[in-house]
Amino acid sequence: MRAMTLAEDICPVPDIARADMDAAVASARAAVGLPAGSRVVAAMSGGVDSTVVAALLHKAGYDVVGVTLQLYDHGAALKKKGACCAGQDIHDARLAAETLGIPHYVLDYESRFRDAVIDQFADAYLEGRTPVPCIRCNQTVKFRDLLDVARDLGAEAMATGHYVRRTIGADGRPQMRKAIDHSRDQSYFLFATTAAQLDYLRFPLADLEKPQVRGVAAELGLRIAAKPDSQDICFVPNGDYRTLIDKLRPQGREAGEIVHMDGRVLGAHAGITDYTIGQRRGLNVAVGEPLFVTRLDPVKRHVIVGPREALLTAALTLDETNWLGDAPSMADAAAEGAPVLARVRSTRPPSPARLTLIDDQISVAFETGEEGVAPGQACALYDPADPDRLLGGGFIRTTTALV
Repeated sequence: MRAMTLAEDICPVPDIARADMDAAVASARAAVGLPAGSRVVAAMSGGVDSTVVAALLHKAGYDVVGVTLQLYDHGAALKKKGACCAGQDIHDARLAAETLGIPHYVLDYESRFRDAVIDQFADAYLEGRTPVPCIRCNQTVKFRDLLDVARDLGAEAMATGHYVRRTIGADGRPQMRKAIDHSRDQSYFLFATTAAQLDYLRFPLADLEKPQVRGVAAELGLRIAAKPDSQDICFVPNGDYRTLIDKLRPQGREAGEIVHMDGRVLGAHAGITDYTIGQRRGLNVAVGEPLFVTRLDPVKRHVIVGPREALLTAALTLDETNWLGDAPSMADAAAEGAPVLARVRSTRPPSPARLTLIDDQISVAFETGEEGVAPGQACALYDPADPDRLLGGGFIRTTTALV
């Protein structure tokens, strides 16, 4: 009988179907595409995905260095009910690295994370926009700052547990594509990954589905095999983001009016940070028809509401764009009226659209009205001729209603 690892001694490995380890290792090796012995930094969050990435790369013969970012007060995170040994993510990452026998570093990025992600998150709600903090995190502290650390450590690549695929196009440049498990695909959240970053990044889980990933963890005796996936914004573990915003930006808690788009004042509210575009519940107004939040006016402190059809968007403009397509730039593609598939929320399928360029402003015009479009959210763009390929995207600046 083999000796138990430190991780197993603390928390027994759950009974999960074991994966085909040889196939998983081969898949990871193909995703990295570097000779055995090459140094690869594994970004370890403490979850099952990133831990399995580190484990597969270690078994594939790479010189793996685990790095974990301390981004917020982990002591405030809530334990998940029913999760064996649920504890702090940093502790889980450190324990996994010890079990695997790889070096592991924890970097204190709390101040950077607050400046680049948390403060922008609060400011966005104050300005009537709907932020996507996971994209900001990937765009800044993870795929900008952490990549610099990986290079400083002498790594030839950095690997993460994201469910996306990196391939090399016919022109020799890397492309980002959806993972084989479309239900787990995270390309929407990675639209801002630049070509230079993509050249350095690797995604070893591209060909695996979640049950296989958990099976690999179980096969390796890692106690995180059954650790629940995070369902909330990491720095708002109880889902109560309004309390956080009230604490950081109390000026958002200023009363105002709920106004119908036809000009009628229907009621009052206690602060626009309580509302997002498309919201129906919690309006506390009754006019005999379903009403939805169609626009927020932070200057007048107005929450504008209207019928569902008023949510349909004909076009949107983009800020902070990133381009991974074949055209020299997104502006060039827009000048040519390039067709795209536009995805305005991670939970919605992409819709047929066309890039346009009006007064040097990059816009996306939909073939039919698109619902659920909110300033501040991301719009990821895919290739209609190759729908798995991510072309880039941007943050939604303004919208034009269909009616």
